[in-house]
Parts: sequence; structure tokens; C-alpha cells
Amino acid sequence: MNSETNAAGSGWFRGIRPITRSRVVQDAIAGVQLAALSIPQALGYTKIAGTPVVTGFYTLLLPPLGFAAFGSSRYLVVAADSATAAILAGGLAALAPLASPRYVALASLVALMTAALLLLARLLKLGFLADFLSQTVLVGFLTGVGFQVGIAVLGEMLGIPVHSRSTVFQLAEVVRGLPKLHPLTLLVSAGVVFLIFAFHRLAPRIPGPLIAVVGAIVASALFHLSSRGVQVIGPVTGGLPGLGLPRVSWHDAAVLIPLAASCVVVIVAQSAATARVYAMRHHQTLDENADLAGLVLANVAAGFSGTFVVNGSPTQTEMVESSGGRSQIAQMTMAVVVGIALLLLTRPLEDLPRCALGAIVFVIAVRLVDLRGLREILRESPGEYAVALMTACVVVLVGVEQGIILAMVVSLLRVVRHSYHPHTGVLVQTDAGGWQTLPVLPGTVTEPGMAIYRFGAPLFYANANRFSEEVSRLVLGEDSGVRWVIVDSEAMTNIDYSAAGVVRDLYRDLSDRGIVLAFARVHPALAADLDRHRVTEAIGPSHVFSRLHDALAAYEESRRKS
Repeated sequence: MNSETNAAGSGWFRGIRPITRSRVVQDAIAGVQLAALSIPQALGYTKIAGTPVVTGFYTLLLPPLGFAAFGSSRYLVVAADSATAAILAGGLAALAPLASPRYVALASLVALMTAALLLLARLLKLGFLADFLSQTVLVGFLTGVGFQVGIAVLGEMLGIPVHSRSTVFQLAEVVRGLPKLHPLTLLVSAGVVFLIFAFHRLAPRIPGPLIAVVGAIVASALFHLSSRGVQVIGPVTGGLPGLGLPRVSWHDAAVLIPLAASCVVVIVAQSAATARVYAMRHHQTLDENADLAGLVLANVAAGFSGTFVVNGSPTQTEMVESSGGRSQIAQMTMAVVVGIALLLLTRPLEDLPRCALGAIVFVIAVRLVDLRGLREILRESPGEYAVALMTACVVVLVGVEQGIILAMVVSLLRVVRHSYHPHTGVLVQTDAGGWQTLPVLPGTVTEPGMAIYRFGAPLFYANANRFSEEVSRLVLGEDSGVRWVIVDSEAMTNIDYSAAGVVRDLYRDLSDRGIVLAFARVHPALAADLDRHRVTEAIGPSHVFSRLHDALAAYEESRRKS
């Protein structure tokens, strides 16, 4: 372990300690580079979120400082993110006109409500819930978001008016409007996309998006593109954001609870997964509940400063690492640079073509479509690939909010399915002295008169009947010859009240037929459950073993006596 491992400590600003002069200088330089890379991307996220361009600056100002104060991750960049921006737009588009004052107020309210739900998760120490959103459905979800966002900006990139809010109808409008596309708008869009991809491939450390934005602004001003039919952003409010509560009602808050909950799911899963990757890579101690506290403060800062919900961003976290940043000092420096830009540099943005902003969003969308990840899932698990594909299709065809709800449900169902339908079998010794597992069929025995039945999950109300049915199947028929059934309980870490009742009933049925039911490799926690639920009392303490070897010895002794 290196010094980063023990640097986190506890208390405030864990992500910047220990502070050394050389480290501060290097992180500050990385922070300037991070700002150059993040500003164009944040402006693009405002297009996804449906908020004014200046709110993109706001996501890079106070929220990163809030996370730096409480979070434990040295690398995680908390700012605007495509997934939560898309969820926000999907939930607010029907409630207020895009970019209107009411829309911005509702977006700020969602940020504050998200912070409240994250605080609840922090108080209940629910950081572990991130583990229940599988990588499979996350790949599918983000791929779906990529397609949805990419299609949403096609009209703007081509100069074709699009009015529908449905992804399918948006695509249909673009196709129908192709004969009316605006050539100059298309040229600007193509130039921005080309520059971003070219710099990413040939010089990844150079901020290609920033160069593309500056180039588009210069071209717009020099050639008066606005007078030639290319739409520009227009006046942008400069200066630091005002602080205060959004002007909303309690009714608005009640309506937005499901939307805030959807944002929380994505934030907890994505932020934890991203922070975990970089913590493992750099041998850093990570406190997921402390990061939840940082995310709370970051979203409170977003809500009070008039911007939208923020999240741990994988792309921007990768940016800070590639820029040489090794602590939250880089993110704090980025916030200072953004503050200077708000005070001095918003005027040139008035000439930024809207299609250039759409092109930046299109590039973000392309990078969200994880075809490599989908191919890997297909190669290793066609069933999980189908789940990822289904999630992506729901996002595109129905909506982002519905997609994340499906992702949650499917992930939890997969967990339940593994417990409900665990691996089971009969252990049989091989000629080489090892063990193999055979299917549970009548007549399958470990040796004449005895079967070792393995059940690969805790025993609870949903899978108890399967346990009973399979054990009964082993002793089916008067001539089965099975006189002992030894349950290999290594994976059976606990048993609940309902399952215990099923086991006692099974024991009585087997006992009436002269068959012994025994449990081997019983973990202390399982032993306590067996005692509490009177299973040990029913089958007899002499038939509960901590080792399989002891159970086999007891069977041999019983056979000799008979």
C-alpha cells in the first residue's frame, strides 16, 4: 500500500490530504486542464437537461467544492452527467417549457430533493445498495441513453425543426425533414464532431472539445453565421450564480419525488462504481457512506445555485486522472477556473452556434453507446445480454426514467432468482478422490444407502419447497435404498422461520420411512438458526455436524450397527 491508502483519514477534506507543495502544484495544473476539458462537456449537458447554457458552468462551480468537503474519493469528479441530465429532462419536459425560469426552478428543486434522499440513504448507511444495480443493466441503460440523446440532437445538428418528445418520432421527423436540411448548419456540426474525434485519437491530452467550441465561436463571429441561417445561443448571463431556494410549491415537490428517486438510484450506483474503480487502481481507502455525504452537499449546492442535479461523472473522473490530478485539489482548482470564466468569458458564448453544442452532445452520446461492453456480455452470457438489450430498448422507446426503474427491478430479480433457484446436486466421489456434482434424480446416490445433497443458497420461504421436493426425489420409491440424506450446508448461511417449518415437515416424512436427515458443514450462524427454529431439536443434535467428514463417519457407524 502506498501513502494514498492511509491518506483518507476522517473528517473534512479527506480527498486532499496529506497536502504537500509539489502535490498542490501538480494538482492545480491538472485542475486547469480539467476545466478546459469539462466546460464544453458541461455546456453540452445543459442541452440534454433542457436548462440554459450558463447552468452548465454552475454544475462545475459549487458542487465539486461540496463533494471535496465531505467525500472520501480523491478522484471522483462530481458535476453534470449525461444519465441524470437525461432522466431530469424526461421527467420535467411535460411540466414546463425547456430552459424557462419555471423549468430551472423545478430542476433546482429536483437537485434539493435528490440531496434529501441521498441524506436519508447516508443516515441509513445504504451505500451498499449500489451493488444491487448490476453492470449488465448499467451498460444497457447507458447505451439506451446514448441512442436517445444522440437522436434528440440530430435535428439541431442538421438544421431540421423537431417538435416531438418521443425518440422514435424525433427520428421520424429528422428522416422526413432531410430534404430541408441546412447545409451550413450541417457543415459546422460535422466540423465540431471531426475536431473532437481527431484530437481524441491523435492528441488525447489536448482539450479537443474546447478547441472545437472556440473554433465554432470564431467562425460564427467572422462569417456572421447567424445571418446565414445558423442559430446561435444568444446572450448568456454572466457573473456568479445567486444563491437561494427555488420558487416552487409543495405540490411540485410531491410530483417530483419519483423523478428524484430515479436520479438517486443512478447517482448511488454510478458514483460508487466510478469511485471504487479509481480507489482500487490507486490503492486508496474508500468510504462509500462518506461519499454519499459529499454527494448530498454537492446536490444541495446545485439546488441553491440554480442548476440541476449532479453526479459522479466517469468521463470527467477519467479526465482528471489523465491530466495528472491525484486529489480533490484538482477539482477545487477547476471550480476556481470556472468562476473566473463566469466573471470574464461569457460574452463570447453568445456567438456559439447551437448546432456546435448539439455536436458536442452527439459525441457524448456516441461514447455512451458501449458496443464493446455489449459484445463482451453476449460472448460470456447471452441471457444477461438480452437483459442489457431490453433495458436499452426501454430507454429509447419508452423513456429514461422507466429505463432506470426497469434496470433496478431486473437487477433485483436476478439476485432473487439466484437465491430462489440455486445450484443443487448430489456429491459423488470420483476415481481420483475428488468430488463431482450430479443432477438430483431418483436413484442418484453418493454411495449405496447414502446421498450427500448440496444446496447452494440460504434456505428461505421462496426456495424451501424446492429443497423439500429435491430431497424427496432422492428417496423416491421403496427400492431407492437411501437410508441417510446428508445436506451439505456450506452455502446455506441461514434459514428463516417458514423454511424451518418445511424442514421439520420433511424430517417427519423421512423419519416415518426410516430415513435419517442430517446437516453437515453447518456454519455457526446457521447452527444458531437451526436451534432457534427447533430444527436441531427435531432431527437431533447428533445429526448436525460442523464437518462433512464427521457426518460421513456417523453414517458409517450407523451402517455397521445395522
